[in-house]
Amino acid sequence: MKRAIATAALLLSTAAPAETITVAAGPDAQERLQGALIDAQPGDIVQIGEGRFALTDGLSLDVDSVTVRGAGPDRTILDFKGQQGAGEGLLVTADGVVLRDFAVEDSKGDGIKSKDADRVVYHNLRVEWTGGPKSSNGAYGVYPVSSEHVLVDGVTVRGASDAGIYVGQSRNIVVRNSVAEFNVAGIEIENSYNADVHGNSVSRNTGGILVFDLPNLPQMGGHSVRIFDNDVARNDTPNFAPPGNIVGAVPMGVGVLVMANRNIHVFGNRLGDNATANVMVIAYPRPFNDKSYNPLPRDVVIRDNVHGRAGWDPKLTGGRALPPGTTFPPIISDGAGTGIQVIDTAGALSLGLAEAGASIEQASPSPVSPYTGAAHSEPQPVVLPPSMEAAIR
Repeated sequence: MKRAIATAALLLSTAAPAETITVAAGPDAQERLQGALIDAQPGDIVQIGEGRFALTDGLSLDVDSVTVRGAGPDRTILDFKGQQGAGEGLLVTADGVVLRDFAVEDSKGDGIKSKDADRVVYHNLRVEWTGGPKSSNGAYGVYPVSSEHVLVDGVTVRGASDAGIYVGQSRNIVVRNSVAEFNVAGIEIENSYNADVHGNSVSRNTGGILVFDLPNLPQMGGHSVRIFDNDVARNDTPNFAPPGNIVGAVPMGVGVLVMANRNIHVFGNRLGDNATANVMVIAYPRPFNDKSYNPLPRDVVIRDNVHGRAGWDPKLTGGRALPPGTTFPPIISDGAGTGIQVIDTAGALSLGLAEAGASIEQASPSPVSPYTGAAHSEPQPVVLPPSMEAAIR
C-alpha cells in the first residue's frame, strides 16, 4: 500500500483537474520530456508525440499516478544511442504509474526500470537493442523490482544481456501477451511471490522462461508461480551475458528453467525445438553463505504441456560437460529437489544428484515415470486491482 492511502486522500482534497502534457519530437527533446515528467501532477498524462526522440541522458519519474503514453511502440521511439551515462533509459520510483504505447531503443543500461513502484503497468511497449545480441547491451528490458502488483502486458523485448522481461523481489505479478526474443533470458521471475506468466511468445533466447530464487537478497523464498499457455520454442541464441552474471550459467536451449523455488506449476504450454530441454528443474548450483537460503526446488508440477523436439544437444548449468552424443528427453531434473511431479508423458530424466552443487561426475541418471498421484494444489490466480486493468482498456 505504501503511499497509496496518503496519495488518495491528497487527491480527493487538494488536487487540481488532471491535465495532458504533450511533448512533441524535435530539438531539445531531452529537456522538454524530462521537464514534463518533473512538472506532472498525480492524475496527469504525459503524452509523447510521434517521432524519434534523440536523448542524451536517462529519464526519471517520481510522481504517483501519472500515465506516460506514446502513439504506439513503432511510432513513438525514445532513442538512447547518444546516452552519455550508463543508467536506465527510464527510471520510475512512484506508485500507480502507467507506461504505454512507446518504444525504448539502445539504452546504455536497463531499458525501463521501476523500483519500489507499486501498482505499475507496462503496456504495449517495445524495448530493443537494435544491434542484436551483445554483452554490451543493457541487462534488462523491462525491470520492475521490489514492488507489489505488477502488470506486464503486450510488451516486446529484444537483445537484453540478462533478461528481457524481469520481475524481481515482488508480489502479485502478471506477465502476459508479450514477446521476448534474442535475450539471454526471455522472461525471468526472481525471488518473487504469486506470479502468473501466460499467453507469451518466448523464442530465440538462450533460455526461455526462468523462475529463480537467489541467496543474499532482501526478499527470498520465491513461491507460487503459474507458467501456462505460453509458446516457448527455438531458444537457441548463444549465451551473451557479461562475465560473472548469474544468467551466464544458463545453458543454451532451455525452454522453462525452475531453480530453487517452491510451488511452481508449468502447464498447458507449447514447448519445442529447445536443444537442452523443454523443462529443466534444478537446485542452485553455486556455493553460498546465506544460512536462511534453501537452494532446492520444491513442489513443482509439470502437466498438460505439448512437447516438440528437445534434448538433442544438451548443455548443463555452469558449463558442466556431458559425454559426446548425450541426449535428453524433453524434461530433466538434477534430482536434488523434493516433491517434483512430472505428469507429462513426453519423457523425463533425473540426473540423480543428491544435493545442490553436486558435480556431474556424481550423476546417476534414471528415467522418471509419469506421476500418477494427487498433484500439489495449484496456486490461486493473481488478481490485480481493477484500476490496473482499466488503465489499458
